[in-house]
Amino acid sequence: MMIVSVSFAQKKTDSIDISSLKLYPKKNPLTARRPVLQLQAVQIPEADLKLKVNYWRNWVSFGINVNQAAFSDNWSGGGVNSVAVGTLFNYKTDYTRDYKNYVSELILQYGKLKNRDQMQRKTNDRIFWDNKVGLKLSSNWNFFGSLNFESQFDQGYNYSKGKNGEEVKVLISKFMSPGYLTESLGFEYKPGKSFSLRIGTGTARQTFVFDTTLYRNNSKNFGVPIGRRMRNELAFQLVTNFEKDIFENINLKARYNMFANYHRLSNMDSRLDATLSARVNRLVNVTVTGIAIYDDDQSDKIQSSQTLALGLIYKFPR
Repeated sequence: MMIVSVSFAQKKTDSIDISSLKLYPKKNPLTARRPVLQLQAVQIPEADLKLKVNYWRNWVSFGINVNQAAFSDNWSGGGVNSVAVGTLFNYKTDYTRDYKNYVSELILQYGKLKNRDQMQRKTNDRIFWDNKVGLKLSSNWNFFGSLNFESQFDQGYNYSKGKNGEEVKVLISKFMSPGYLTESLGFEYKPGKSFSLRIGTGTARQTFVFDTTLYRNNSKNFGVPIGRRMRNELAFQLVTNFEKDIFENINLKARYNMFANYHRLSNMDSRLDATLSARVNRLVNVTVTGIAIYDDDQSDKIQSSQTLALGLIYKFPR
C-alpha cells in the first residue's frame, strides 16, 4: 500500500502600520496678537449733526358704509325697500415735547336713510372738534386748557302724518342751531395711554341758535332765551376718554362728558359716546355705535341712539 501525503503552506503577507506616517501640525503654528482698541470721545457741535426730531404724531381714518334692502311686490313676509349711506372722517394729532402736550381731534359724521314712499331721514350728523393744551405737573397729572366746538351739517326734522295721511316734516335744528363752544381750565389725570380724566373747575359754554324762529317748533329752544342767539354758562365739567384694543382686532372707544352749571349743580347734563369696532380685514370693519344724552334744555327724558354698520374704513398709519 502506498500513502501519498500533501501539505499546503499558508502564505503570510507583510503589513505596514501607516498611522505612524501621518503628520500633524504643531499647535498654534501661527501666533496672533489681539488688537488693542483705544476709544476716544469726539465732540461734534449739535448744529453740525443736522438732526431733525418730529414731535408730531398723526392718525387719520375715513370710511363709508352702505345698507340696502329690496323686496318684491308679492313678498308675503312684508318689508320696505330702503337704502342707507353713512360716512365717517376722523383726524387726530398729538404734539409732545418735554413737559408740553397738545392734542387735537376732529370727527365728522353724516348719514342718510331713504325708505320707499317716505321722505329722507338722517341717521347721523355731527361736527366735533376738540383741542387741548397740557403742562405736565407730575407723572400722572397735567394742568390743561381746552377749546371744544360741536354742531351739525344738515337740517333736522320731526316727521308726522297729515290729515290725508301724507308725511309732514317740521324743522327743529340746523347748522349752528344748536352749536356749542366750550372753554375749560383745570387738571387732567392720565395714568396711561388708554385712559384720561379732565376735571374742568373753570368751564364756560356758549350755546348758539342762529335761527331765532326754531322756538316755534321746539319750545325749549336748546336753553337759549327766545329772541336771542346765544346763551352763556359757567360750569364744572368732567370729561373721560377711554380707547383700547380690548381683544385682537377689536377696539373700544368711549367718551363721557358731564356738564354742571354752577347756578343749578343738581341738574347735570351728560353725554356718553361709545364705539366698538371689529376689523375683518385691512379695509372691512364692523362698527357698533351707541349714544346716550340727558340734557333738560333739549328733552326731559334720556335720548339714545344705536347703529350697526358693515363698511369700508381706511386708517393711516395702519
